[in-house]
Amino acid sequence: MMPNKLWNSFTAAPHRVMFFGGAVQTVAAMLWWLYELVTRFGIVGHPANWPIAPVAAHAYLMIYGLFSFFMFGFLMTVFPRWMSGREIPAQRYMPAFLLLMLGTAGFYAGMLGSHAVLVVAVVCTLLGWATGLYALLRVLLDSRYPDKRHPTVTLIAFSLGWCGLASYLIWLLNDNAAFLRFAIQGGLWLFLLPVFASVAHRMFPFFTGSALPQYVVPRHVWPWWTILAASATHAMLQLVGLPNWQWVCDLALSFAALYMSYSWGFFRSLRIPLLAVLHIGFAWMGIAMLLFGIQDILSVIDAGAVPVWGLAPLHALTIGCFATLMIGMGTRVTLGHSGLPMQVDKPIVLMFAGIQLAALLRMLADMLPGQSSYWLYVAAALVWLACFVPWVLRYLPVYMRPRVDGQTG
Repeated sequence: MMPNKLWNSFTAAPHRVMFFGGAVQTVAAMLWWLYELVTRFGIVGHPANWPIAPVAAHAYLMIYGLFSFFMFGFLMTVFPRWMSGREIPAQRYMPAFLLLMLGTAGFYAGMLGSHAVLVVAVVCTLLGWATGLYALLRVLLDSRYPDKRHPTVTLIAFSLGWCGLASYLIWLLNDNAAFLRFAIQGGLWLFLLPVFASVAHRMFPFFTGSALPQYVVPRHVWPWWTILAASATHAMLQLVGLPNWQWVCDLALSFAALYMSYSWGFFRSLRIPLLAVLHIGFAWMGIAMLLFGIQDILSVIDAGAVPVWGLAPLHALTIGCFATLMIGMGTRVTLGHSGLPMQVDKPIVLMFAGIQLAALLRMLADMLPGQSSYWLYVAAALVWLACFVPWVLRYLPVYMRPRVDGQTG
């Protein structure tokens, strides 16, 4: 294919460029983290002298440098459809993509030893994020569609994510841990969880009803609002230093999420792999928050003790829920908007299962006692790469080619 045709196909729709960035990041972010793990544990080489704490870099790359690409690509595709609005033009999504990619590449370059480059990289990401937000906001403001609840909530969550990103920049500039804490806690509870929950509430009943036409899928609103309120409350309690009350909102969130999974036909969905992965991913939300709630109660009972499961509940949420939903939605949009059949073969089904294994391994690394469990951290990273590298190799070329059905986009 000629370079011009290749570029025209690549830039023909927002999901193409954004999913490309996200696909690259699924591999790059974990390759960097795997290198950090194997050198930290003395498996090979010596620990690197990074300009910032590796845990802070890992949190940034996963919260703001990975999920955001897929979210922007998905929302820029569905916002016009949710509100019967105009498609977002390339002159709005391409600057956002280029700035986000520049910021991502710059962050890795800065991690090689330049704090100043890290600052510039985060500024580029902030500018790209703001450009993407404006593109989504124009769709929201220009549409006359009567029900704008889901796009409004997701846009607010994305705006709070921008605030978390700005807080990370301030931390880089003044090294005040309070800003890093807001960047991480705000990114998780005010940005990622509300966006994933809102997209699921808006789309899963539709997906399930389409795949299982004899099943009437309820669209209860109260669980969604409960999840949003509980997630925001969790963030506030963390930030103001009142963790003893987190169990209330965490268990409420767990109940609402598990109820939604059940009412949406979790067990019926397991017959269809492309639908099952979405329901399994969302079920992880309820499981993760149940683990959070139990851990919170145990911490209240034994004040001052180290959390019994460490970061296991967090990774049940981020890998089990967020990563599974990300790849499930990414696969669905990639197939549907390239003209390919809405079916997945055995290798992709195994990849879906592999993500669940990665989540379990990472959880066990914190749950098992003793120092010998370090190999589980490395195993979880290797399984992640074993899942996502084939996915990237399979679908990255799709973003460079015209739709097989001859349609635009």
